[in-house]
Amino acid sequence: QVQLVESGGGLVQAGGSLRLACAASGRSFMNYGMGWFRQAPGKEREFVASIRWSGDRTYYADSVKGRFIISRDNAKNTVYLQMNSLKPEDTAVYYCAAGPGNWGNRQDMYHYWGQGTQVTVSS
Repeated sequence: QVQLVESGGGLVQAGGSLRLACAASGRSFMNYGMGWFRQAPGKEREFVASIRWSGDRTYYADSVKGRFIISRDNAKNTVYLQMNSLKPEDTAVYYCAAGPGNWGNRQDMYHYWGQGTQVTVSS
């Protein structure tokens, strides 16, 4: 089992920045690809970004490419999502997820999910 706890959400004005963190506990963090997903009100959950277990490869949704950066610190069992140039359409609950050996954009690749953290971007 892997337990995931997100933090760092909040209210920010458009154009601002936030950094989300996801702390993992349980089985070896280094064995897992990690992803960030989000769900806006009335919409389905969608992929945001993912990172390989080694941290040397990343993948982004087109909607956040060039604005968001995913990274991980395996010594701290933590994955981060730096969000810059935020837009009102980035408002959503953000979830981190862990997938053994996977790091793609499909939700079924991920076995473990956090509870989510709210990000609200005001215009």
